[in-house]
Amino acid sequence: MTGTPDAKQPASPIVGIDLGTTNSLVAFHDESGPRILAPSDDEAIMPSAVRYNADGSLTVGREARAEAVAHPTRTVSSVKRLLGRSIDDAKDDLPYLSYEVVAGDHATARVRLPEGRVVSPQEVSAEILRALKRRASDALGVDVQRAVVTVPAYFDDAQRQATRDAGRLAGLDIVRIVNEPTAAALAYGLGTGIGSGIDSGGEPRTVAIYDLGGGTFDVSILRITPTDTDRDDASQTDAAGTGFFQVLATAGDTRLGGDDIDQQLVKLFLAEIRDQLKISESVADFDAFPPETRRAMIAFAEAVKIRLSSDEAAPVRIELGDGQTYERTMTRDELEQMMHPWVDRTIDACRQAMHEAERASGETPEIDAVVMVGGSTRIPMVRRAAHDCFGVEPYTALDPDRVVALGAAVQAGIMSGSASGSLLLDVIPLSLGIETQGGAVAKLITANSTVPARATEMFSTSVDGQTSIQIAVYQGEREMAEDCRLLGEFHLSGLPPMPAGIPQLEVEFRADASGVLGVSAHERRSGKRAQLQVIPNHGLTRDEVEAIERDSLTHARDDMTRHRVVDLIVNSKLDLKWIGERLERFGDTLDTGYRDELSTKLSELRTLVERAQADWRSVDANAFANAKQSLDEASVRLQEVSITESLKQDHP
Repeated sequence: MTGTPDAKQPASPIVGIDLGTTNSLVAFHDESGPRILAPSDDEAIMPSAVRYNADGSLTVGREARAEAVAHPTRTVSSVKRLLGRSIDDAKDDLPYLSYEVVAGDHATARVRLPEGRVVSPQEVSAEILRALKRRASDALGVDVQRAVVTVPAYFDDAQRQATRDAGRLAGLDIVRIVNEPTAAALAYGLGTGIGSGIDSGGEPRTVAIYDLGGGTFDVSILRITPTDTDRDDASQTDAAGTGFFQVLATAGDTRLGGDDIDQQLVKLFLAEIRDQLKISESVADFDAFPPETRRAMIAFAEAVKIRLSSDEAAPVRIELGDGQTYERTMTRDELEQMMHPWVDRTIDACRQAMHEAERASGETPEIDAVVMVGGSTRIPMVRRAAHDCFGVEPYTALDPDRVVALGAAVQAGIMSGSASGSLLLDVIPLSLGIETQGGAVAKLITANSTVPARATEMFSTSVDGQTSIQIAVYQGEREMAEDCRLLGEFHLSGLPPMPAGIPQLEVEFRADASGVLGVSAHERRSGKRAQLQVIPNHGLTRDEVEAIERDSLTHARDDMTRHRVVDLIVNSKLDLKWIGERLERFGDTLDTGYRDELSTKLSELRTLVERAQADWRSVDANAFANAKQSLDEASVRLQEVSITESLKQDHP
């Protein structure tokens, strides 16, 4: 590409976002390559935590997580494990969450705040995305409106659509959803740190991406093929791209991550505390503890786990109250014994992915490199297991917490033109089909099909005179509908009555490059058509998303006014304290008229503060601001008197 640097950067840049269970990041790709966007390197990683304050304001990121123990029922974290899930899907996680999760419409898992307000995981995720959007806009000096967002490779259609809805609510156009392992491969393969662990002299190579984060696990087997193998430096870094990335297979578990180990540690601590205090399990059940205690214990367990990734032992000490203390030393060997089933589940998925890759390519893939992604891959046992499974020393040149965001930025760069020459061929994680007579599932797009994908199938009716057909769309690998996940249903109505078997119903599935499904149906004899983007039964409907957007616009003025009133309360209380103290101290030196004027203004402002604290709608924001300003202006003389008197006291 030629031209000035300004010409290379589009007017509306595309950023890459890693929306993680534990942490999130935003990155950008330009002529210098991909980089994380943040106020400072220390703040590059933003905790995926949102606190809904009692005054209606929000706290997102580092501060929200740091103060989570003090605000357990208002701080929502690990919400990615609820995204696009039903309340039944989430039931195993609920005891370990300090906030309340309830069933919403369509059996969705939603968060209920102490004052009764219910928010969806999409809305919580939107606040995280909105904070990343602001961060990117500040760093680039232009309003960011487009993004490539990563998701676990094993996210199903409901979870992908929920992610897209979250972006929409945050004011972001998600131009592409990329699987996290694929993004990691892009980061390693396009000039951001290729080393001897991956480089094979410009020859095609097969790479396993082992991605274990806070809440999810994915493994992908990729074939990376350089397009310019004749160049002497073909194996060196090249920000313009070196070929195409084909995902041969993917496998994983959207409920397997570091959070699960934290929960296992909590279970161990609780069991030993019960034994020590000789109390029944029901009395010391984790659910029975106050939210702040549950939040503190999870945080403590996480700290022990992290400590044991570098040390052989970690002290454990928990004050139980009434002079009792639970104390022990946790060793790495103990932790690893506990982790065996958890790690084995990741290895089972690796073997499944290898088997699927063999079916896709027709031969047993020889793994040239193993890339470790996600904070949980820092655990020594995890790295050993990956090495033993693939027979290759894991490659960890890039920070496992940042590599996915960097790869998302690379894909964004490809789409915006700042990086070129590469083709990304991703796959759909689970088969898609429709329910047929008898409750079976006819699969139209099978698992690990390259996206975008399109498939059509002909069906007919089984009852004479049928004038409408209900089409139920399922996702999963089982043969019966009852064993798969229902994504949604729609009807093709208005058909002329015909004998059974005569109608010719053509059903088409289209999975776009982000793996999101669209379905259409066409009855050929009558010409009737129906189409939709499937709305999962446990996701937000289009109407709900649009209603949330409308509410944000409808209530924008109220929200801004409320924010203004909250700020006025805080600043006015400082004024009341400062001016009141000085009036009490130096009032005798003031003339009666001025002293009474200040007392009256203080009383008026104090009344407004008390009313606003009780109900922010009960005050006029402009009148409130005027009252504060009037007191400030009137108190100038008092300030002068206080300074003068203070100087006299200091220098008698």
